[in-house]
Formats: sequence, structure tokens, C-alpha cells
Amino acid sequence: MKNILCFGDSNTFGYIPASGKRYDENTRWTGILAQKLGNDYKIIEAGCNNRNGFIDSLDGELFTGYKVLPRYLMNPADIVILWIGANDIQKFYNPNLDTLKQGLDIMLKQIKSVGSKIIVVSPPIINNNILNGHFAYQFDETSVAKSKLLPDLYKEVSKQNNVGFIDINQYVSVSELDGLHYSQESHSVIANTLYDCVKQL
Repeated sequence: MKNILCFGDSNTFGYIPASGKRYDENTRWTGILAQKLGNDYKIIEAGCNNRNGFIDSLDGELFTGYKVLPRYLMNPADIVILWIGANDIQKFYNPNLDTLKQGLDIMLKQIKSVGSKIIVVSPPIINNNILNGHFAYQFDETSVAKSKLLPDLYKEVSKQNNVGFIDINQYVSVSELDGLHYSQESHSVIANTLYDCVKQL
């Protein structure tokens, strides 16, 4: 049996844009992926709402990806799906692109050090609707603009590290409801897309 660690933020957790609750295991992409892959694979869900990837979170270590990731790597997975970084561009942090590059590079080297194969998923391109919704206190116009630069940045760093990469924005767009998370239908598309990536490794 192969283990797949799905490490990320609220979009890995399965945040529902309409209610703020969590999609059930038959609806969120991690659960659908588990069903599609079958008994030869075990999905380890490690999504956390409001988790940063590379910048120390105001909420502490659990919400800081590079600090908590080593706990999950103590028992290395065969494959790690890394989908993190949207929260790093909140207006509280306002990182420059070099900071994001260096942060992603650090996390990839953490994973590579234990021998896991890696699929990097680019963060979502944020919709302008976020500026008028529940998350307006966290994200601003600069966050929206910066989100559009992340796919190319992630692709570059992934290539430098010789790991798999997918720009999920080519397949799905965030919900108009909150500008940050995904609809039920999009979770199905995400699962199917990542299924293909896993089977190609």
C-alpha cells in the first residue's frame, strides 16, 4: 500500500464557501481521490484552515506549514501533495516574491530529504469577490494581484527541484461566493486531476 500525504490549508481541509463548514469525505477532493485510488493507496489528510506555508502565522506553529510539516514527515509518505501558500499573501504578511520562492524551496527540500515523491499544486487565483466578503479583513487588492503571480512562481521552483507541478487554476476557479474556496463540483474536478497526476508518478 502506498501512502499519500495531502498537506495544505483550507482547500485541502475541504472548506465550504457557502457555510464555512467542511465537505464530507465523499465530497472533498481528498476523499474522492481516496475512493478513486482504491485499497492500494492510503490518503493522509493534513489540511488546516488558515494555515500558512512559509511565513510564521500569527496563530502559531500548527498554522505554519514549514514548522508543522516535519511532524508528518517522521513517517514518510510515498507521495506528498503539497497545496499551500494562499494564506501567506494575506495583507498582514505582504511577502515579496523572493520570500515565497525561498519558502517553497525550503518545504520541498524538507520533503525531498525523506525521499517522498512530490506533486506541487499552485495556490488558487483569488477572485475579487473576496474584497467584499467574509475574508476581506485578511486579503486586499495586493493579495489578489499577487495570487495571479503564484502559478508561474510555483512552476519555476518546482522545476528547479525536479518535482511534479500542476497549476490547478487551469482546471477550476474559486467560488464566486467567497473568492477563495471551491464548489462541490470543483472538488470533483480537483480529485480527478490529481488522480491522473498520481497515476503518472
